[in-house]
Amino acid sequence: MTDDSRQARWEKRTEALLAVASLLYLTSYAVLVLASGLPGVWRNVCLTVLLAAWAAFAVDYAVRWRLSGQGLSFVRSHWLDTLVLVLPLLRPLRVVHIYETVQRRHGRPRLALHARVVTYSGLSALLLGFAASLAVYQHEHAAKGATIRTFGDAVWWASATLATVGYGDETPVTPVGRLVAVGLMFCGLALLGAVTGSFSSWLLQVFTREDDERPPGR
Repeated sequence: MTDDSRQARWEKRTEALLAVASLLYLTSYAVLVLASGLPGVWRNVCLTVLLAAWAAFAVDYAVRWRLSGQGLSFVRSHWLDTLVLVLPLLRPLRVVHIYETVQRRHGRPRLALHARVVTYSGLSALLLGFAASLAVYQHEHAAKGATIRTFGDAVWWASATLATVGYGDETPVTPVGRLVAVGLMFCGLALLGAVTGSFSSWLLQVFTREDDERPPGR
């Protein structure tokens, strides 16, 4: 059995488990950030879930690295997986990838290519915006001179940043908040570019089809 097939079998067996772990990680982090008066026992439970989920991510990364047989080149060729391991808040995006994999496993995806791009970009924006709102709120709401005081402020800021609007009425002032802002800006540009490009391609296909169906001489 080749390393590729062993790695594929491992990914197939663990994808659902890791998807659940991703959602549990995000949920536990949200509870820790938003529930300021959480009793100590429940706070410990959330911390345990966070550590257990991250441990599952680390084990999965290590096993796939081992089964790939690529050595250090695995880190370079799977830089996104490496980044997600360092920044687990990005892990829930794996749910979007798993949904695509399941759709393909049952045959052709139900949605057309352009519709899938828009759908997955929307899901990615939703998950990224929520995770960024949590991270920014956690580090900003008690900072000196902060303009992001509530979680609602953080959601508004994340939405404006992802949409590349940038009103400037609420801006992060802490180093971590600004680092999150930079990452969210790049993600917003990438998602907007994907949706715009897909929509433009769809329009070109529609106009081309209409030209082909138009009778000669018109």
